[in-house]
Amino acid sequence: MKTTVIGFPRIGADRELKKITESYLRQESTAEELTQEGRRLRKFHWQLMRDAGIDLIPSNDFSFYDTTLDTAVLLNIIPQRYAELNLSALDTYFALARGYQGSAGDVTALPMKKWFNTNYHYLVPEFEAATQVKVAGTKIFDEYLEAKTTGIETKPVILGPFTLIKLAAFTNTTYQEHLTALITAYQEIIHRLDLQGAQWLQLDEPYLVKDLSEEDRSLFLNIYQKLTNSPRNIKLLLQTYFGDVRDVYEDLLALNLDGIGLDFVEGKQSLELVTASDFPEDKLLFAGVINGKNIWRNNYQKSIVLLDKLPSKHVVLSTSCSLLHVPFSVEQEEFPVEIAKHFSFAKEKLTELKEVAENVEQETAGWEPNQRLFREKRIVEKTILAEQLAGLTEKDFQRQPEFKKRSGLQKRTLNLPVLPTTTIGSFPQTREVKLNRARFKKQEINDVEYTAFLKEKIADCVAFQEEIELDVLVHGEYERNDMVEYFGENLEGFLFSKKAWVQSYGTRCVKPPIIWSDVSRKQSITVKWSAYAQSLTNKPVKGMLTGPVTILNWSFPREDISIKDSTLQIALAIQEEVLDLEANGIQIIQIDEAALREKLPLRKSDWYKEYLDWAIPAFRLVHSKVAPQTQIHTHMCYSEFADILPAIDQMDADVISFEASRSNLTLLDDLIAQNFQTAVGPGVYDIHSPRIPAVKELEATIKILLEKIPVEKLWINPDCGLKTRGETETFESLTNLTRAAKEIREVLVHAVSEN
Repeated sequence: MKTTVIGFPRIGADRELKKITESYLRQESTAEELTQEGRRLRKFHWQLMRDAGIDLIPSNDFSFYDTTLDTAVLLNIIPQRYAELNLSALDTYFALARGYQGSAGDVTALPMKKWFNTNYHYLVPEFEAATQVKVAGTKIFDEYLEAKTTGIETKPVILGPFTLIKLAAFTNTTYQEHLTALITAYQEIIHRLDLQGAQWLQLDEPYLVKDLSEEDRSLFLNIYQKLTNSPRNIKLLLQTYFGDVRDVYEDLLALNLDGIGLDFVEGKQSLELVTASDFPEDKLLFAGVINGKNIWRNNYQKSIVLLDKLPSKHVVLSTSCSLLHVPFSVEQEEFPVEIAKHFSFAKEKLTELKEVAENVEQETAGWEPNQRLFREKRIVEKTILAEQLAGLTEKDFQRQPEFKKRSGLQKRTLNLPVLPTTTIGSFPQTREVKLNRARFKKQEINDVEYTAFLKEKIADCVAFQEEIELDVLVHGEYERNDMVEYFGENLEGFLFSKKAWVQSYGTRCVKPPIIWSDVSRKQSITVKWSAYAQSLTNKPVKGMLTGPVTILNWSFPREDISIKDSTLQIALAIQEEVLDLEANGIQIIQIDEAALREKLPLRKSDWYKEYLDWAIPAFRLVHSKVAPQTQIHTHMCYSEFADILPAIDQMDADVISFEASRSNLTLLDDLIAQNFQTAVGPGVYDIHSPRIPAVKELEATIKILLEKIPVEKLWINPDCGLKTRGETETFESLTNLTRAAKEIREVLVHAVSEN
């Protein structure tokens, strides 16, 4: 049985790609140094997969920022505002990804959204009426030949045309106007790779696992009947992941494809689809059996039993999705052997692929070393916690009184002006902050010294916010390395890695905690810092917490209990922290649920019964016991919200802030249509870009917001936390934000006085 992977992590074992890219963006490294490091990483990863015995090794899964953006650039899908900057090809690429502000002009970045049900983010390609789709780049061809010169035959990978269309935005145009050119461009890619001698091309079409309309199905067939019917020697693999393809499975079998890649981990009906009828003799089934999203060892027996049910003569063993979503290697960690043996990161999954493939035709004795691992009892469950969960009733998930009554009480208690200004929570994590945290962890400074440093940073942060006249302040979160890891470190049940970095977007990498056992709170986590900040000012300071769904979704979850039960454990722990903050005088508490949508099933029919019916109550459980005067905020990061707004409203928060700046504020119409009750803070500028918004720009944005949202319901804030930004750009941007809000307030007051 042959083996393959859909994609491999590209950031490097020690985040080398992040470091060189950020160095280039700071103009400390050259374009040649950046591209040279890219070549080194690609070669290292190809050789690693070859040495592990992987038969079909991917190429073009590498990217300096995002492979969806790479595909758009390859196909000349570059909006005119970026082309008109007249930057180099590389700098135009980064302008698309991050925005640009300099001598050549001023443009915001392309919108950024979550990649299906993961914590990875992709850049949304934008078609304009003037877009001329054509093969304008050479990356996919160059990287195939690059691997070939090292003696490694690869399987080039590219985002498929159907998914590209479904994920793209169309400005003053439609996909129909570009469809012929797009198909022609993909035909050219196939032809050029064929001439280069490539044996396989992998076309990623994850959108096929979503609910498809008849129009979707017709579009898909129109594209692929044209792509697959041309004479060729290269084999075409249509690869799907994150679910099953029940809506088009028979269509896939009928197409002139050489391989079909299916996910047998998240694809609930994949096995049923394949075994219900004979799989064609002229096709290979690429079976995604090794979990590409979680870090636990594979149970060989379960995998081999599944594989035995498939048409084995036609199977290539694969990961369920790209290994982009897991860390590089367990070898880099310092876990005790009895813990480490349970984990499998990207490098270890290569070994699992090979071992499962080799054991398919062996007797059960060949699985024995692996099975001993799964016979062990790994943890001891907390009986008291289980009893708490079992004793929860409907009343535990409901806050009293209703929203409207609370809203009036909070307005009188807090006495905030119209258009209250605030931030999402974190302030820049400077080199000084990171250095002191590292020194404390290494015991180079003691607790007294570290606490003094943090208090000084908090005092400076509060003073700055008061100086620019923000209305609701934060303490800056200088004590936190990460919004999830920090809480995990202060809860029982979590494990932490040293170098288990995973790419979230571009150069942003996260190190997800591992939920090892039952979760409970050991002691107060944030009270000391929030209470100290509140002691420095008469203005309200927000207590900043991460919500249970986000902690679960941004951790590697257990596989021995349901994610629902694990989330409710976390919710009880965070509830204790909420009540502790309230008892210490914190009147506004923000419970971030940045990742609420992340594990939302991709098929709408499964949204409530499999996820929202317990995820939304889990959030409500956290704040259900606070006093009516305590104002509960939540925040959501880059995602698509319009279709789940009813569920978000059911969270029963008092204020919700969310990303809006990169989506051209299109969510506002959806809020109106939904008659959204919660007060809202749509982000008025993009913090993932280094550009500084001018006061007039922010005023214009606020005016647009006021056309859609009643003034009494509107908050003014950035679209996310500021930890990744530099201090200078942060301070200037926030100063401009408060100035813009004050200007608009004066206009509103003047208008009221005239009436």
